Amino acid sequence: MKKYLFLLLIPMMLLGCKREPANPFFAEFDTPFNLPPFEQIKNEHFVPAFEEAIRQQEEVIAAIVANEEPATFANTIEELEYSSPMLTRVSRVFFNFNSALISPEIQAIAQQVSPMLSAHRDNIMLNAELFARIKAVYDQKDQLGLNPEQMRLLTETYQQFARNGALLPAEKQARFREINQELSLLSLQYSENMLGDVNAFRMVIENEADLAGLPESAIASAAERATAEGHEGKWVFTLHNPSVMPFLYNAHNRELREKMQTAFVNRGNNNNEFDNKKIAAQITNLRIERAQMLGFQNHAHFILEETMAQNIDNVVNFIDQVWAPGLALAKTEAARMQEMIRAAGRTYELQQWDWRYYAEKIRQQHYNLDEEEVRQYFELNSVRDGIFEIVRRLWGLQFVERNDLPKYHPDVQVFEVLEADNSHVGILYMDFHPRESKRGGAWMSSFRGQQVTREGEFIHPVITIVCNFTPPTATTPSLLTYDEMITFFHEFGHALHGLLSNVTFPSLAGTSVPRDFVELPAQIMENWARDPKIKEIYARHYQTGEPIPADLMERIIKAQHFNQGFATVEFLASTYLDLEYHTLTEPFAEDQLMEVTSIINQRTIDRIGLIPQINFRHGSTHFSHIFPGGYSAGYYSYMWSGLLDADAYAAFVETGDLFNQEVAQRFRETILERGGTKDARQLWLDFRGRDPEIIHLLRQRGLAQ
Repeated sequence: MKKYLFLLLIPMMLLGCKREPANPFFAEFDTPFNLPPFEQIKNEHFVPAFEEAIRQQEEVIAAIVANEEPATFANTIEELEYSSPMLTRVSRVFFNFNSALISPEIQAIAQQVSPMLSAHRDNIMLNAELFARIKAVYDQKDQLGLNPEQMRLLTETYQQFARNGALLPAEKQARFREINQELSLLSLQYSENMLGDVNAFRMVIENEADLAGLPESAIASAAERATAEGHEGKWVFTLHNPSVMPFLYNAHNRELREKMQTAFVNRGNNNNEFDNKKIAAQITNLRIERAQMLGFQNHAHFILEETMAQNIDNVVNFIDQVWAPGLALAKTEAARMQEMIRAAGRTYELQQWDWRYYAEKIRQQHYNLDEEEVRQYFELNSVRDGIFEIVRRLWGLQFVERNDLPKYHPDVQVFEVLEADNSHVGILYMDFHPRESKRGGAWMSSFRGQQVTREGEFIHPVITIVCNFTPPTATTPSLLTYDEMITFFHEFGHALHGLLSNVTFPSLAGTSVPRDFVELPAQIMENWARDPKIKEIYARHYQTGEPIPADLMERIIKAQHFNQGFATVEFLASTYLDLEYHTLTEPFAEDQLMEVTSIINQRTIDRIGLIPQINFRHGSTHFSHIFPGGYSAGYYSYMWSGLLDADAYAAFVETGDLFNQEVAQRFRETILERGGTKDARQLWLDFRGRDPEIIHLLRQRGLAQ
């Protein structure tokens, strides 16, 4: 009887214990090119995967420490370098999701795992026994016969531990951990507040007359958005760039321009649940405390120690040289706009919400250049194919669209990247248009970095570009503004830096270079975007396929330096703002925290003489680069990299051939392939043979002849 009862229970047990789908992170991805199996990844997979990945790395660390053999490069430095394959795999997917596929569930998971990861990192960096082994190898580095890349990894590993508290006494390490925990959560909250505040704003227009001046594409997008949100027959504008910028450049209604500009500059500064004022102050205070614990005067000194610029004096000296001519030009531009206002019979003074509007009027009047006319020749896929062709001519790369590969969102385009001989380079994802589940801006990231395993296998990279370009409408494809087109080239340059990496160690691969060097591969691509001879490759009318007319090209060339005073001042104002925060040596008192952003804003304005008609490109409460991002005390890097990219592009120009194969190959071999295997200045010298010259940057921006 018992036997038969047991047999009867078997199917019941099977029915009652339905097997949950396996967590895809617990094994190597079984997909083409080992891509993340996005359709299998569920939100509930992340936390268990993070927990298991942390456990696995802890086991490796414990084994390194327990090894009774003397510490060597192989049994300590290499073991540590390759200790986190699962954690890297999970982290890359999750944090890409947390930027491009955000949801309340993802945000909740981020709140849970961020302190876990911060604690795990501190457990490694503050492991005294592990650091002792690292130091033992480092102290004998000159006798080990290491190759240059091994020596670089050893030096970087030692310095990373030292800069993360390994040399602190035990009683200070506890506070160091607390600071890192707090910073991880505050940075996350800052980002979530930015997204929440942007998504919360809507300007609903009911009167068609208020649309006067706006291009048809902007009106159509606003109407489609209104319909989708239940405002049939109205128009909805948001703070996403493809919505707010056409409004500020074109809307005749000055009161509505003021409303949009005010909302735009006050993102995260509205005394609501998304307010970032206190968070920015708290982050600043914690960074001061942490830097001084490590023996630095302030956060800027701590950050700049590892950059190409090396110190704050070099940074300030450099940006001052660009600020002076930029401000002078901006004042001339402002006077010109004020004259236009007076000539129209108006008596008001030029304000921030007027600048873009009158700049566009002057551009149309003096250069006969209309953004809407230009956009007809920058259809998204045409620009994409043009970039592919430029890169093919420079380095022989091919891009083959793959509709059979996993995607994390239906809008994403996926390409296999091949060498000229058809050998595999990597996979490139491109995600172009805004959605509420995506943070603003544009960036490059990766789902897998390049490396060579300890067994000698070359691991090919999986790179992603994420943007917020003007979306298509019911009647037109995605037509890019001039600035969006430049942004596309820029992010593609970052992608090339990741795709063409050819190093051994993962922590030195691709974009693992100082912040003031990492923008070089991106910004040099912008030069090909601007060159009139190159535009013929990709600038074709989206309806007729006709190449951009010669007269329009000539007008674009004449307007290349138009409004550069504004562009330079707006950017550098934010650079000075960044430095104002991060050169502080005294934290603010608790009862001052809500006032810090206004104090620092005004102090910066007074220090540099910022004219009131121009605001910071990124203000204190929406400066994602420096608070949650990795550019604290480093926003100058874009201008510094401009110094490099202008000089690097001059190397092509000097040959008379913008596709010069000798220069292109040298740039690939010394910059794009080398990652962080050398000091940044040495990478530059390997390519150019001398230090960069600022005259190329000033000419590029129209600030010198």
